[in-house]
Amino acid sequence: MKVLFYGTPEFALPTLEGVLDRHQVVAVVTQPDRPAGRGQRVTASPVKRHAEAAGLPVLQPARLRDSEWPDRLRVFGAEVAVVVAFGQILPRAVLDVPPRGSINVHASLLPRYRGAAPIAWALIGGETKTGITTFRMDEGMDTGPILLQEATPIEPKETAGELAARLGHLGAALLLKTLESLDTLTPTPQRHELATLAPRLKKEDGLLHWTEPARALVNRIRGCNPWPRATAETARGRIFIWRATALDEPFTAEPGEIVRAASGALAIATGDGLLLPREVQPENRRIMAWNAFLAGARMGPGARFSAP
Repeated sequence: MKVLFYGTPEFALPTLEGVLDRHQVVAVVTQPDRPAGRGQRVTASPVKRHAEAAGLPVLQPARLRDSEWPDRLRVFGAEVAVVVAFGQILPRAVLDVPPRGSINVHASLLPRYRGAAPIAWALIGGETKTGITTFRMDEGMDTGPILLQEATPIEPKETAGELAARLGHLGAALLLKTLESLDTLTPTPQRHELATLAPRLKKEDGLLHWTEPARALVNRIRGCNPWPRATAETARGRIFIWRATALDEPFTAEPGEIVRAASGALAIATGDGLLLPREVQPENRRIMAWNAFLAGARMGPGARFSAP
């Protein structure tokens, strides 16, 4: 089929590669180049770089709601549109450009976790299962009828970045299966009363509140890896916690205080249980082991982490 492909981040690349292998991509639509990294250099999206390397036409609308876009897209003669983490809500006039409709690849088992960050919020929410949904798009945010779903367990130590890499390939396979069966699939309306939301993450979502249970904090650390990073404040400055373990042990300490666990390791008291960091990163420094940080910062039992 002739496919119009919408996508922006690295998560969309496996699907783009899969469609290129089986179908004809007539054009790629991606977000405008934006500042990124410490130097805030204007950077093209991963999808744009891949599309240009493949010699595909690339379009970068700031607003697809502007009236000229349906006609500009129609000239490519696409039969169907495939949308993977594009970053804008498509208006009805754009959705209707391809005669066989617009299909979205979403990284959750809809109607759970509708929105821009389903992987991160599934981890923060402590889910043990997630998956991929393909659905026919309507004007709502991930509200269209479901075509296919495939579930997968979430590994106990899996981070958002690791899960995204795995789901990207699962999404590619499910999308190809969807296109192959497009004429025979019966769309199933979502049960909107079961919907939950997964809004775009903010830096504040990475703040660690020590009064929360250790397991909830571990889930937040996993969900905020690689962005926005789980953040903690110490007397030596800010640190980012990349990986951690929850310990179910009795203790006598205030939340945020460093205590010695039964194993002899230094952990952080929380509202319920102990948090044992594994990998941390002082601001503007490299990632290091927790013990190395403690030694360099000269922090031991009784030292405290601040409330956000």
